[in-house]
Amino acid sequence: MSSVVAKGHDRGSFACVSTALLLFAFLCFLGAVPAAPLLAQGAAAPDARTADDEFSRQLNELKKTFTDLSKRIDDSAQTMGRSQNAEAARKEIEELRAHVGALLGAVADNGTVWNLGAKALRRAEDKLKALDQETRYKPEEKQFLIQRWRELKVATEGAIGELEKARKDFAELLRTLQTNEDFIDELLQVREHEKALEVIQRLTDGIRDASDKLKKLLTTIKPPGV
Repeated sequence: MSSVVAKGHDRGSFACVSTALLLFAFLCFLGAVPAAPLLAQGAAAPDARTADDEFSRQLNELKKTFTDLSKRIDDSAQTMGRSQNAEAARKEIEELRAHVGALLGAVADNGTVWNLGAKALRRAEDKLKALDQETRYKPEEKQFLIQRWRELKVATEGAIGELEKARKDFAELLRTLQTNEDFIDELLQVREHEKALEVIQRLTDGIRDASDKLKKLLTTIKPPGV
């Protein structure tokens, strides 16, 4: 009796195992359970995942580099265009010429600066003349005011002398600048070309950086062992 029960139990266990195997195979067919053994899959996953992460990181970095480099190339082209037509240098010469003309008019004889000194001196002289005719003050008060204005007149004359010297020196320098406009224009063009050279050098560095990153990315897409 016990042997019959055992045999029946064995047949029941075998039937359960068979049913489980059939169910597992069916699930694999549907894709619900991976077909590869779980232990083997777990052993291979970390390396593959690390390689995927590294590839994604380098790819994102390369795409950003390409975007930055494209903008740098566009900016470089615009800068080179401005330097080639010398428009920037010509504009600076025109602005310089306008400033020089205005300043020369201000510091020339009988110009704005000359008149400022003349007005200051005339003010002191007129005040002294008015005080000579003044009767509202006591003698000592009047004398005090006259003395102060005499001192101011002398100080004004000294200041005007310094102003005149500075005015004439500056006017001479401005005239010298006027006669050297052509040479200044050449110097400005040299400066603009130096800017263009710096742009070329920076662009070269950017292209080399992008090339290095592209090389690193290409090494990650080679099959293992190749």
